[in-house]
Amino acid sequence: MLTHVWGLLAHPNREWRQIHSERETLTHLYGHHVLALAAIPVVCAFIGTTQVGWDYGGGVNIQLNYADAFFAGLAFYVAILAAVGLMGVVIHWLARRYSTQPSRRDCIIFAGYVATPMFLSGLVALYPLLWLCLLAIIVGLCYSAYLLFVGIPAFLGISNEEGFIVTGSTLGIGVLVLEALLGITVLLWGYGARLLGVEL
Repeated sequence: MLTHVWGLLAHPNREWRQIHSERETLTHLYGHHVLALAAIPVVCAFIGTTQVGWDYGGGVNIQLNYADAFFAGLAFYVAILAAVGLMGVVIHWLARRYSTQPSRRDCIIFAGYVATPMFLSGLVALYPLLWLCLLAIIVGLCYSAYLLFVGIPAFLGISNEEGFIVTGSTLGIGVLVLEALLGITVLLWGYGARLLGVEL
């Protein structure tokens, strides 16, 4: 797992070809990459919201108790895992019109690795300052877009010309999914399980 993480950050072109040659399964992807990396923002947000509290500026600071943070983290984790699968299905749907049609499995695997920078950007949730978290998300999103652009020809076998359209469409839909996740994050981590009507 860590080899692919470093490779995607340091030399993505070569790493995409390496990942493609491994022909891994969805079980392997989730078991050795997505489940572990998706836990980074969840665990960091759990620690940050229970020990420091969300700082929204203007003296507003919201700190959750352990039970609220646990249920919020569990819901957030499930949402992240579902988002990876959803983006894989979106990429598969967008790629159907091209001469090289990757399988749904390949597209979900691709989405799981493209999300790597977004997972890593969750480290800043240890100190949940709103502007800092937004900055980290923007940086992670930009690098994920770069991985998407580089990986479409190297991993999915779609030409650069066709891949540009897939990249733009996927990025647009991905931003919408990210905004939905951010909304969930604000609701769950910012205000906790009380908004969901959970009495603890």
